[in-house]
Amino acid sequence: MAYKIGFGTDGWRGTIAEDYTFDNLRRAAQGFASYLLEQGKQGQWVVVGHDKRFASENFAAATAEVLAANGFNVYLTNGATPTPVIAYAVVDKKACGAVNITASHNPPTDNGFKVRDETGGAIDPEGLKRIEALIPDSAEAAKRIELNDGMRDGKVVMFDASEAYTANLHKLVDIQKIKDAGFTVMVDAMWGNGAGWFTSLLEGGRTKVIEIHNTRNPSFPEMIRPEPIRPNIDVGLKATLENNADVLLITDGDADRCGIGDEKGEFINQLRVYALLALYLLEVRGQRGAIVKTLSTTTMLNKLGKLYEVPVHETGVGFKYVAPKMMETDAMIGGEESGGYAFRGNVPERDGILAGLYFLDFMVRTGKKPTELLKMLFDKVGEHYYDRIDTPFTGDRKTREQLILDAKPKTIGGLKVTELVTIDGFQFRLEDGGWLLIRFSGTEPIMRVYCETTHQDKVKAILQDGLKIAGITNA
Repeated sequence: MAYKIGFGTDGWRGTIAEDYTFDNLRRAAQGFASYLLEQGKQGQWVVVGHDKRFASENFAAATAEVLAANGFNVYLTNGATPTPVIAYAVVDKKACGAVNITASHNPPTDNGFKVRDETGGAIDPEGLKRIEALIPDSAEAAKRIELNDGMRDGKVVMFDASEAYTANLHKLVDIQKIKDAGFTVMVDAMWGNGAGWFTSLLEGGRTKVIEIHNTRNPSFPEMIRPEPIRPNIDVGLKATLENNADVLLITDGDADRCGIGDEKGEFINQLRVYALLALYLLEVRGQRGAIVKTLSTTTMLNKLGKLYEVPVHETGVGFKYVAPKMMETDAMIGGEESGGYAFRGNVPERDGILAGLYFLDFMVRTGKKPTELLKMLFDKVGEHYYDRIDTPFTGDRKTREQLILDAKPKTIGGLKVTELVTIDGFQFRLEDGGWLLIRFSGTEPIMRVYCETTHQDKVKAILQDGLKIAGITNA
């Protein structure tokens, strides 16, 4: 029986050489090609790019071979390219979609297959289901031409996607002011595609950029995985203090997510970063427009929405929900709990490079350090505290989901439960405006338990109650 290729919140990911094989990759590429043909896109261009994981460039080439054999023309990146740059290339090149070979923040054993539509954004859930349904059972059913033949015939064109993307960054941010600010900016590229970007963008002025983890190393030393949260970023936080830097910018493996460390070497969690970026656009840039948030991110955004009289739309977890809602509402900003933020004027895709530049611009325009920007935020919406536990689970998922539904807790962490929301997982809303969310990962066999609250002393108790509700006693 053929291995079942399933698309989670952000495409297909698997373990290299176990299920993520060239045969299975070609099947996935054929499924995507068949989907595009169904959509009437025959003969159009598709962008294919990749990250710095093991053999990613080879998997990208194999994908290009399948797409070209199905009658598409392929723009293939000439090296490892950040996800937001690939997404922007779709729009710039007027392509009908993209495939990105990346497992983003997953462990080094994994690789992935992300698909994008003509906007450069994530394909909606119905589209992903259709792609899955069109994946053939055997690699023999996948059409294929040799890469060299495709390049000779002009069906596959190697290109550098950075120029058009960089030009758009200069339209969105006054980069010269950041160059002239005299900051010391620490950058942790997490061995990924963000390496070199802040250095090249900001060189030539008074601001100094110091990069670490900026070469290719698919084993990701000094971190468990290239995900911009602790403990993966501890080396970067330490380096921030050692270099007396003003801020730490962290990009994940494919540079679509952004993490921030303050001038004291402390991590600013991703919910606070999202609220800070929204505040920057609303207060400093004077922008107005919808905010799109997943239910797993901060209620500080709801408070900012009320203060600045802008709508806030809540979606399920993943950019397959966020991107379509951003397009529908012409949103000012969209984002999720994982540290991925997208912005109007760009493409509806997470962009860790633009997010980092916006944060630096926030510092320039206010003259404030990161800790002072946080105080500015908390003065408006109050302090909010967040944490998350990821735990493996055993047994049947549906049985565990029923266990959660049957729990019906009156209080969690000593706070009264006011509502249960089941848009995506199980979110118990609490009397202080905070929440506990229990949901199953779409890409890994783990369960996530997260919470946000205005009570710092209740975070641990809320999470522990969440684990009990889900029947987990050993985490």
